[in-house]
Amino acid sequence: MNNSDTPDHAPGSDPVTQAFFTLHHDLPRQGPGSDATTRRLLEMAGPLPEHPRVLDAGCGPGRSTLLLAEEAGAHVTAVDLHQPYLDGLAAEAARRGLDDQVTVVNCSMDQLPVPDHSFDVIWAEGSVYTIGFDVALRAWRRLLASGGVLIVTEIEWTVLSPSAPARAYWDAAYPLRTRAANTDAAQAAGYRLRAHWPLPESDWWDEYYTPLTQRMDRADPQRPGMPQALAAHRTEINMRREHGSNYDYAAYLLHPHDHTPDTTENGTMTTWTACPEAAGDISAIRDILLAAFPTAQEADIVDALRADPQAWIDGLSMVTATPDGTQVGYALLTRCHVDGVPALALAPCAVLPSAQRTGAGSAAIRAALDAARTMGENLVLVLGHAGYYPRFGFTPASHFGIQAPFEAPDEAMMAMALDDTRPVPTGTIHYPAAFGV
Repeated sequence: MNNSDTPDHAPGSDPVTQAFFTLHHDLPRQGPGSDATTRRLLEMAGPLPEHPRVLDAGCGPGRSTLLLAEEAGAHVTAVDLHQPYLDGLAAEAARRGLDDQVTVVNCSMDQLPVPDHSFDVIWAEGSVYTIGFDVALRAWRRLLASGGVLIVTEIEWTVLSPSAPARAYWDAAYPLRTRAANTDAAQAAGYRLRAHWPLPESDWWDEYYTPLTQRMDRADPQRPGMPQALAAHRTEINMRREHGSNYDYAAYLLHPHDHTPDTTENGTMTTWTACPEAAGDISAIRDILLAAFPTAQEADIVDALRADPQAWIDGLSMVTATPDGTQVGYALLTRCHVDGVPALALAPCAVLPSAQRTGAGSAAIRAALDAARTMGENLVLVLGHAGYYPRFGFTPASHFGIQAPFEAPDEAMMAMALDDTRPVPTGTIHYPAAFGV
């Protein structure tokens, strides 16, 4: 992965560094990623201001910068330390008529000389490791405006016991942590996790390693520094090929802890309170479900689950209310199993029609997941919209070796581990009797 935001990658640096830049010159990507992933993360970020102010930290040649400017209407401050990248980005922005939306700045991405709260979005795809996850999150928090979001991709372990070669390689290159450890670090830096999303394998190979390998095959091995650069890249590529199941790139969508509002599709802000249901909430919950769904089936399912001591877990039935106490949203987690191992099913989730697309449903879901995590639960399953639930960290259950007991689209049957340091069972989901499956 090209480390483009470090001071030693300035013009006139050593021959090995110059050889690295020669290998990467004009490649479509400087590290794992894709336009599809950029668009997916932009969608997961939720509604943004009409012309969001974006910091693209460690922008490299500016692939994400240009997409954000063109497709999100963003005003992007693109920061990097390699001036040729910035010059090329400025020229391409001008060619596309985006020069009034893109500002290039040559400085370290953790030392940007701008006022506090300058950005609605901070974007860092494949660059944060150049200064370190913890350093970046601490440095950037002051830059986020109220309601802002930080989107950052980080390399992390996907297993509790990595292979010895993988451990040795990454301990020397950039010591990795697990998702749970990175989430804890983000919370310690003043953020809450909104979503976690592993990058697809095609982002490594189709978008980065394959074009890079083709360039390496054509490189001049007699050029000063090139043998060392080629050897380093071959080691990295072989490590991914042989031990790639041990680690991955994953995207983190983070909000500062002091961000409590949810943004509606119209850009207005609403503050939601999500709390476990009390005895007096049962009638209101049924009203929400009856209003949100065309039949009484979901409301009846919740009543049946509440009466099933093997399925119901006190504290995991969440109601969202407005500041005046009006209850408008609902999310429920109940006990299910995967081949006999306890898990949780997220269903149903509902919002009054008058409060839909206001963040009320998201607030209930996040509260339920946070409560489950506090209780020590781990695996959560949901059958739902593939464009909605990944924002909370859900990915296809098939990635875990889990399948539904009925026919379901792969992208709709999803799972999430609340603590990725713990093992996840594989097999078939067994739902409570109330679901009728």
